[in-house]
Amino acid sequence: MTDDDRRMRSGEIGPNERLAMNRTGSFDWDLDTGTIDVDEAGLLVFGLDPEGFDSRPASLVGGLEPEERARLEAVIRRAITSGETSYTAHFRTEGDEGAPQWTHVQARILRTADGRAHRIVGIVRDTTAEVTHSAFVLELEKRREVQTSIVERTTHALSRAVTVDDVTAALTGPGGLARLGADGLALGLVENGSLNVIALSGESLDALNDFRSRRLDRGLPLAEAVLSGRPRFVSSFQSLGREFPELAPYLGRLQFKAACYLPLVAQARSLGGMALFYRGRTSFSADERNLALGLAAIVAQSLQRALLFDEERELATGLQETMLPRRIPAITGGEIAVRYHAAWSGRQVGGDWYDVISLPRSRVGIVVGDVQGHDTHAAAIMGQLRIALRAYAGEGHAPSTVLARASRFLAELDTNRFATCTYAQVDLGTGTVRAVRAGHLGPLIRHTDGRVGQPKLRGGLPLGLATVFGDEEFPETRLDLVPGETLVLYTDGLVEQPGSDIESGMAELSAAMSSGPPQAEALADHLSERLWERWGAGDDVALLVLRRSPDPGTPRAPRIHQYVHQADPQGLSDARAAVGQALRDWDMAELADDAELLTGELLVNVLLHTEGGAVLTLEVLPEPVRRVRLSVQDRSSAWPRRRTPGEAATSGRGLMLLDALASRWGVEPRGEGKAVWCEIGPVERAGTVERAGTAEEAGTAVTGVTAGAARADGGARGGSRSGA
Repeated sequence: MTDDDRRMRSGEIGPNERLAMNRTGSFDWDLDTGTIDVDEAGLLVFGLDPEGFDSRPASLVGGLEPEERARLEAVIRRAITSGETSYTAHFRTEGDEGAPQWTHVQARILRTADGRAHRIVGIVRDTTAEVTHSAFVLELEKRREVQTSIVERTTHALSRAVTVDDVTAALTGPGGLARLGADGLALGLVENGSLNVIALSGESLDALNDFRSRRLDRGLPLAEAVLSGRPRFVSSFQSLGREFPELAPYLGRLQFKAACYLPLVAQARSLGGMALFYRGRTSFSADERNLALGLAAIVAQSLQRALLFDEERELATGLQETMLPRRIPAITGGEIAVRYHAAWSGRQVGGDWYDVISLPRSRVGIVVGDVQGHDTHAAAIMGQLRIALRAYAGEGHAPSTVLARASRFLAELDTNRFATCTYAQVDLGTGTVRAVRAGHLGPLIRHTDGRVGQPKLRGGLPLGLATVFGDEEFPETRLDLVPGETLVLYTDGLVEQPGSDIESGMAELSAAMSSGPPQAEALADHLSERLWERWGAGDDVALLVLRRSPDPGTPRAPRIHQYVHQADPQGLSDARAAVGQALRDWDMAELADDAELLTGELLVNVLLHTEGGAVLTLEVLPEPVRRVRLSVQDRSSAWPRRRTPGEAATSGRGLMLLDALASRWGVEPRGEGKAVWCEIGPVERAGTVERAGTAEEAGTAVTGVTAGAARADGGARGGSRSGA
């Protein structure tokens, strides 16, 4: 039995109170006379005295707020005019003590035979308790939804955290405090008897910077929570200052009203503590305390996982560092820069590697490779394979033999992993590069004019697979590295862009090489910043940059070198333009036209009649006679042959032009090929200087008018307009 029931039986509650407690009354509204009859219970619902009510509808709703009255009248008017037979309405009135009161009306409209409304009967109920209870339930449900959302969002954010840095980023980064439902956060880890605060987030919390690293004792609330293993909920910072005097001077600078200090414990191990700060809260309900403890448990589990991962990663990366070369040997005639970047995800250890190997006869071996996988096993295989390949290269074997033996070595390791790599032997004295490729991306070459070429390297199968499938053929490709040119080897992590094909990454790499600085170290940094930090974070990257030292000559005898690919017509045009521009820059513009013409003739002969590209060299010969010397080197052992073309022939006049325009020309053997050279300018003869022929005079020479054109003794040995 309730208290109200007992009061009613004892007579303590009068008739009017009894009617009010019923909270339900009735009414009968005569529309024809404009009067309304309301029983006592109904009048009490409206807050009216039954003895003073004048039966007028306006008196019944006179206590309503104008907006509520207008809304109720609109409902009634719409029901009457639309022909409806009933209506309901909820409206708010003001109770005896000014508290809001809610009333529910449910009525039936009586109509005449012709449909005219003439009477309305219905009931009124005081639904304040129902609405209040419903609002309470809704508010409670809303709070629970907020708490559930806090837990779910925090759990989701921390589920992707791998390292301790990831955990702190999830808690303090964008949206971190909102996920926690707090306005400030401090996170500390126990390390060697100290409590080190690794994260502070929230306005005014920088006031606690003095406490970032302190010995773990009971002088601070967070340390006490860690030592006791019990949470502490603070609703008064004033009382907190009295208990912790050292902290008191700082509390006035904190813009918070409440805080909770939570120990972080995982598997009975105390990891540290977390403090959450609040601006608009002055107390903690039971649900809010449970929520804070739940958040602490989630953060503790994430930190435990992250700490274990960081320990494993430190061990793995230490292992990998010992397997990569500790130093790069110094080389003569060039410069080398190497970079290695670990992936941002996973254990940050993988099978990418680079190496620089000193070889006999002043050569150098360079290699970049990638063992399948991103784990400690891949790193271990990488270390063994790198040492084996270094040993085979150091024995002086040809590049194809080095990779064949390395493939056999990997297959004999009894592992399911394979490896890709590009290996090259470089002679920086001559610029000769002998390169082989095993399932790997080919190198790129940056030319002296900034253009970037992608030589076509024939390739073999990846190391290990080549032996398994019985195909250990790794064909060599010879490249020529002109002084000032740069060779770049890399692994696929540098050019693989998520959501795009590798061709786009190669185009980006070429553009970055072209726009970067010429020096090897500076270019390596440029490529790292432009590419790896942009999209290569998901994979390891090994990068090797080799630049042959430029050969500019001297101010009085400058020199340029340029490589022209066989299948590059634009390169031929660029070479002619480069020669003309260089001579104008050297104040020898009078020789530019002849030099451009002879450059085209020499290069066309090489590109048409030999296999491979050509190296063009333009230099100014030193005093006393200042002439220019053009040289085109190729890999063919066949020397040029003079022909006698007919008048209608479209070719065969190259050597005739050379003989007519050049002061001297000749052919020299160069290792595996030859060089055709010529000199343009005045010729020293018996104490005088004789002028060389011009392009206009060459027209006569080509048609056989001059004796120089028909001279047969020039041959492969060359000739001289001076007769010398």
